[in-house]
Amino acid sequence: MDKMEQQQLLLEIEKLNKAQVRIKRKTTFMLCVIALLVLITSTMAWFTLNSFASVENIQMDITTGVDLRVDMENHGSDIELYKKEITNEMINSYLSSKSKDALAQQLLDPVTTRDGISFSSENGSARNANEDTFLEFECYFIASKDMWVHLSSDDANDMEGTLVSTTESGLKAEIVQALRLSFEDSGSAAIYEPNKTTAVNGQTTFDLQTPMVYSNDTRLFHLDELQPKKVTIRLWAEGNDPQCDNDVQDANLTVRLLFSGTDENNVSFG
Repeated sequence: MDKMEQQQLLLEIEKLNKAQVRIKRKTTFMLCVIALLVLITSTMAWFTLNSFASVENIQMDITTGVDLRVDMENHGSDIELYKKEITNEMINSYLSSKSKDALAQQLLDPVTTRDGISFSSENGSARNANEDTFLEFECYFIASKDMWVHLSSDDANDMEGTLVSTTESGLKAEIVQALRLSFEDSGSAAIYEPNKTTAVNGQTTFDLQTPMVYSNDTRLFHLDELQPKKVTIRLWAEGNDPQCDNDVQDANLTVRLLFSGTDENNVSFG
């Protein structure tokens, strides 16, 4: 190989090296763009406005099926002192000792949780209940016989079934898809996700069918005959839900919960 051929070969090698560098730079740039898109996608569900206004004007109605009673106070084993219904007024009375706002004035600022018990903001800092964050209150359930307690979507005995709803329209109506409720018993909680889709943040959730199908997956807790049990109920706007974005701010919300009992084979008592 003569000298000119050697020089030509060196020039070709130099061009090839420069092309490889350009390819590497383009690849690196594309990876950065992809990473940025992933970051944007993972955070866009959370509110970005600073108006500090989320779900408002919450209404809640809690009723129980046959052989099952509930109250916001522990009356021991005297089932006659318990009620068939928890009203907004009763929840407001409870909140008056825990919070500055009544139920209708509570704001649900987005939070997230894995277990339905401990909650945090988008940056990971812990959030406390009933401080314009998530709603929390305690109920005591008692039954006239041993039973598993479930939420029920069926109407029964002049009582309407479980439903999370809103009078909003358009994108704001998607608030019903961003909501979660948990029911804590003895350190563990079942999480109800109305209109359940893909799970977020490692949560294990359940939804209700209509007509109602009782199963082990819809069990909330067990009651022994005439033995009251404290259950902590929490309601929150799940920040990691795709529908929990600016579009649903200031939405109103109505929550109706019907609790029903079944035997060990998940056969309803009515």
